[in-house]
Amino acid sequence: MSTFTNPLKARLKEAEPLYGLWLSLRSAEVAEALAHAGFDWLCIDMEHAPNDSADVTAQLRAIAASRLPTEPVVRVPACESWLVKRVLDAGARTLMFPNIESAEAAAHAVRLTRFPDTGHADGLRGVASAVRASAYGARRDYLQTANAQIATIVQIESGEALDEVDRIAATSGVDCLFVGPSDLAASLGHLGDTKHPEVQDAVRRVAAAAERAGVASGIFALDAASARQYRADGFRFIALAADVGWLVRAVRAALQEART
Repeated sequence: MSTFTNPLKARLKEAEPLYGLWLSLRSAEVAEALAHAGFDWLCIDMEHAPNDSADVTAQLRAIAASRLPTEPVVRVPACESWLVKRVLDAGARTLMFPNIESAEAAAHAVRLTRFPDTGHADGLRGVASAVRASAYGARRDYLQTANAQIATIVQIESGEALDEVDRIAATSGVDCLFVGPSDLAASLGHLGDTKHPEVQDAVRRVAAAAERAGVASGIFALDAASARQYRADGFRFIALAADVGWLVRAVRAALQEART
């Protein structure tokens, strides 16, 4: 991973699918090991996992240590200025925002990631010089180049978001629409049933809206078979479940094999 450029932002515009994995175990060692596995990206989850800003920094360093083109993504738990600022200062360049339900909310998320400058006069990111993102001040052009390197992913997770999906997709600065299928299913009245026809139709609507707007679409897949189906549906930014899920699944399978 290059320290100062974000190749994932450019790759989101390409047709080739990008596969990633959720990091939920709050472990820099797990992050480093999985960075060697060949994923295009790894998502450090701060919403449903106990990762705080110190954990995020440790995992950003661990992923960078692999020296492979695996880009870290950080999912923040909310559109909070102070939290977004800390994550960006730590060196994250691709941020995911959960439960975005309107174009206005999407635009606000983008503003949180941008310094105010001629291209983003309404940017809300505060300025600090001696932070990891700027090599602790050694990179003199950081303030002038940072905005261009930020990729913003917004999650579509509710019926309200689905109604606004075309406007959200067309929001300037949004690089990817990412479906949270479990929350979307719950919002549509099908808690625990992501395979329900209404949910699957909604999922395809998000992919179609992203394609119309010329941005990428992403989704969380529970297994490889689901990932292949989502790819066929047009998704190009696909999470192949989570570290904790694969750990438990592999251990259970091994235990069952040993017992039989």
